[in-house]
Amino acid sequence: MLEIEGNLWDLPADAYVITTNGTVKKNGEAVMGRGVALQAAQRWKSLPRRLGALIKDQGNRVSEIHMHREDESPYYIVFFPVKHNWWEKADKKLIEKSTEQLVKLAAQKGWEVVALVRPGCGNGQLKWEDIRPLLADRLDDRFVVVEVSNAA
Repeated sequence: MLEIEGNLWDLPADAYVITTNGTVKKNGEAVMGRGVALQAAQRWKSLPRRLGALIKDQGNRVSEIHMHREDESPYYIVFFPVKHNWWEKADKKLIEKSTEQLVKLAAQKGWEVVALVRPGCGNGQLKWEDIRPLLADRLDDRFVVVEVSNAA
């Protein structure tokens, strides 16, 4: 895995990974109220509804949505669960499970660059030094882990 500092959305990637939780509101929308999930929900207004439907259908697991840039080139938004409920601290075992699912999905889709933030280390309240070892042996150099800079 590669590690950089910057803004997730500035990277040229095949897939952008959004850390999420498994909470779905009564209106059917997933809770995407903080961090990179909030950024994504503000960029693509339909994401909370789409993620809510995926969680109801598939459970709290890694899933993807196929998107197109303005130039029509394809990319994916990938939902990566780090919490079961929005109010909880991130769960290391769930991060491990999500990492395994992400690696399989990247191989199936043939992605060459997968960009993600440090899972569970923002609003999830975990420390990168505790999470990094869970990822380091699983993620190869296709995976770019972004430490969010203050300007991001």
